[in-house]
Amino acid sequence: MQTQRDFVLEPDDIERLANLAGPFDAHLRQIELRLGVEIANRGNVFRVTGGDAEAVARCERLLRQLYDEAASETLDEHAIHLRLGAFADDSAASARQDYVPQDIAVRVKRGTLRGRGDNQRKYLHAIATHDINFGVGPAGTGKTFLAVAMAVDALNQSRVQRVILVRPAVEAGEKLGFLPGDLTQKVDPYLRPLYDALYEMLGVEKVARLLEKSVIEIAPLAYMRGRTLNDAFVILDEAQNTTIEQMKMFLTRLGFGSTAVITGDMTQIDLPRHVKSGLKDAVEVLRGVEGVSFTFFESRDVVRHPLVARIVNAYEARDNNDPQSGSA
Repeated sequence: MQTQRDFVLEPDDIERLANLAGPFDAHLRQIELRLGVEIANRGNVFRVTGGDAEAVARCERLLRQLYDEAASETLDEHAIHLRLGAFADDSAASARQDYVPQDIAVRVKRGTLRGRGDNQRKYLHAIATHDINFGVGPAGTGKTFLAVAMAVDALNQSRVQRVILVRPAVEAGEKLGFLPGDLTQKVDPYLRPLYDALYEMLGVEKVARLLEKSVIEIAPLAYMRGRTLNDAFVILDEAQNTTIEQMKMFLTRLGFGSTAVITGDMTQIDLPRHVKSGLKDAVEVLRGVEGVSFTFFESRDVVRHPLVARIVNAYEARDNNDPQSGSA
């Protein structure tokens, strides 16, 4: 059931309203995504609508607070981000059994993209409302594709200044040494799923231009040490092949105004058997940490050929009966 609140921000001041709303209403859109509500206004008359009555009430309080501050302070996306932090109890809402996430619509080159099924919708909503997000599950569930879509949307809406795609240089039995070129060129072939998603959403020419300007950056995980990533949307793909030390290093790179999405499949770990996956360790250590979201996909979430889901189920059944047959 939808909850709706109508209210008026006083005094009626065009400059304060513009400061509150931000360029092209960017601040209002930022608040909508974080609190899971819809904001409409005609001048200083506002209407907030949402499925969670408490979120709607919080939104009204936040807008009134920001409107007061807009009289003496120029608001930007960082200021909005800080104010939202004080209202960030999304994790408590997400834990409720009756919680229904806001339907996130992502605008890309081919049209509007929405989640298919509950887990994809929860995943998109989690990325919109949390700074660090884990998407864990089998191949074909849309983990990486949806993360790239959210990154492109954030870039198009100027919520971030760049998109950084990261992947560990560990592969299924192959060695990188025989490939020509430097480490970036060696890893490029393994980043093809990320490139394909970018091409589908932005077009080949635009992706090439953004890569040339370093607005989109391809970064092997080994290059991450020592960096601080501000105003960036960072995707770590194939995270099951990180070590514990690498995962900790990556997670501590996140700077102000940035979002990180970590994707991986626990059943396809290519590390040596005696090395514990950094993804598996992070799931154990970070569950329950405020500001970190986890979405766990299952075979029923596979959006590829129906046979893929049956293949995933067959391997899961075998691994459950014989744990030694799977990866460590």
